[in-house]
Amino acid sequence: MGKAADLSEFYRGQIVMARRLGTSITETARLVGCSRSAVVSIHAKWINDDDTSSRRQGVGRPRVIKEKGRRRLSRLVKQNQRQTVAQLTV
Repeated sequence: MGKAADLSEFYRGQIVMARRLGTSITETARLVGCSRSAVVSIHAKWINDDDTSSRRQGVGRPRVIKEKGRRRLSRLVKQNQRQTVAQLTV
């Protein structure tokens, strides 16, 4: 099962402001529509780092062929559609 998407900056700001105004963790989670653990982690990150931005990197396997190579391969295939893979890779 994949990870859930990160909360937007707007919701992160709402969490921080609600907690600063004294709203409980449960009430803040209900207000924003996220889990209590998300509220706790975002608020703790704001307390420690004074920042709530997400630094999560892209997930998954790195691409084998870069964008420039993909465009070049596409152009070669369009030039002669009857070429085999072996002929294209030479």
